[in-house]
This record gives sequence, structure tokens and C-alpha cells, in this order.
Amino acid sequence: MQFSNAGLLILLVAGALAAADPPYAGTWKLDPSKSNLAGTMMTLTQLPSGEMEISAEGVSYKFKLDGNDYPDGLGDTEAWSAIDANTWRTVSKLNGKTLSTDTLKVSSGGKTLTIQTTGTKPNGEKIDDTSTFQRVSGGPGLAGKWKSQSYKSSSPGVLEFIPSGADGLTFKMVDMNMTCDSKLDGKDYPCSGPTLGTGWTIALTKTGARTLGLVVKKDGKPMYKYVYTPSADGKTMTETGGSIATNEKLKAVLVRQ
Repeated sequence: MQFSNAGLLILLVAGALAAADPPYAGTWKLDPSKSNLAGTMMTLTQLPSGEMEISAEGVSYKFKLDGNDYPDGLGDTEAWSAIDANTWRTVSKLNGKTLSTDTLKVSSGGKTLTIQTTGTKPNGEKIDDTSTFQRVSGGPGLAGKWKSQSYKSSSPGVLEFIPSGADGLTFKMVDMNMTCDSKLDGKDYPCSGPTLGTGWTIALTKTGARTLGLVVKKDGKPMYKYVYTPSADGKTMTETGGSIATNEKLKAVLVRQ
């Protein structure tokens, strides 16, 4: 009987371990103060046609400073206008609905670019983000190459990983009401949400005993690649990666909620 009880105990413990959620499961909030989100490049080019072209994270599109909507290559539109020689504004829209507004302003010395992003998230939180860039080349005004230096947010993003079954995992951007129901098999699964256009998918894979790999695609084209690594104590998780086209690597620290 003692042997039987011991065997039963072992089976129960093994079953509990097998049923335990992976370390990356749960709800996580970005901590910008502990993250390194600098180093990405953005280029604004004045074209002979009179148009402007913006390139960032492997995506480029053309526009004019006339307040009209121009496709941004990611399923949204951007409406650009000039406030003055050193200040521009662009309004991001999806299907005609405003998502956010960016105000870009170059410092008086022409070396620093500040982008103030405002708007309202689907969950009702106000967007009040500030990104700063250092000029690499170009000028005067906003035209030129810029390198990101810092990022601040009044309402940092929240991610959620929800296991389901043996290999199912739902990925959510909670504050944006975006959901991707997927499996850990490396295949593409669609994502949906009020701020997301069509053709977006994610592919999830286990990249180690404690790590998770995620590839984001648009219309079948790989756009971004990330790896999630929980800390030993499970209180934080590090997201590393970024645009596949530029190979720019960022490091975001997420705190368990």
C-alpha cells in the first residue's frame, strides 16, 4: 500500500507539472523606463516630384503635405500637413477612422526631432507618447535621416498570453483589443482588432524550454520577429527583436500584472 500511495503521489505531481502554464503565460505591461527602444532609423526624403517619402522599419511610402490620405503600406492611411517649416502633423486612419495624431517638430538647432503622439486607444486609455530622434544627416527642416533616442508613454502597452489545450496559445494586445488565436506550430494565424487592417498574422514557436518566438506577417510577408524570455523569478519578461527588413534590434522589458 505504501508503494501504491507513493506511485499515486508521483503521478499526481507529474500531472500537475504537465498541466502547469508556461512561464510566459499571463498578462504583461511594458516598462519604458527599463526598456531600450532606441536605435531605429527613420528617413524623410524630398523627391524631385515634389512629394516626400518616409522610410522606417523596412516600410516606405510617398505623400504630400496637403492633408489628403496616403496609403502607408501597412493597411492604414496617413494625412500629412505642414504647421510651419519645422513642424509637421500626420493623422493615422483605418477605413477613414482616426487612430492617432503625430506632431513632428525639429528643434531650433535642427539636431533633434520630437514626435508627440496623441489619441485614444480602443480600451479608452488616452495616448500621450513622446519619441525623440537625433539627426544623422540631411536638413534643413525635417528632411534627412534620424535615429531614435528615447520613448516615453503615458499608457504603456499590455500583452497577454493565454494557453489553451496542448499547443494552443492566444496572443492579445489588451489595450488595443487585438487578438490572435494560434498554436505553437510555427504556422500563420490571423489577428483581428479595431485598429488592425486585413492580412496580419502571427506564427508562434517554442524557441527553448522557457522562451517563445513570434513572427508577424502582413499579407504573407514577414515584417517583425520577436523572442520572449521570462526572468527566473517570473516577475518580468524581456521582448527582443524588431523589423526583419532592417535587422534593428530593440529590447522591451515587460512586468507581470
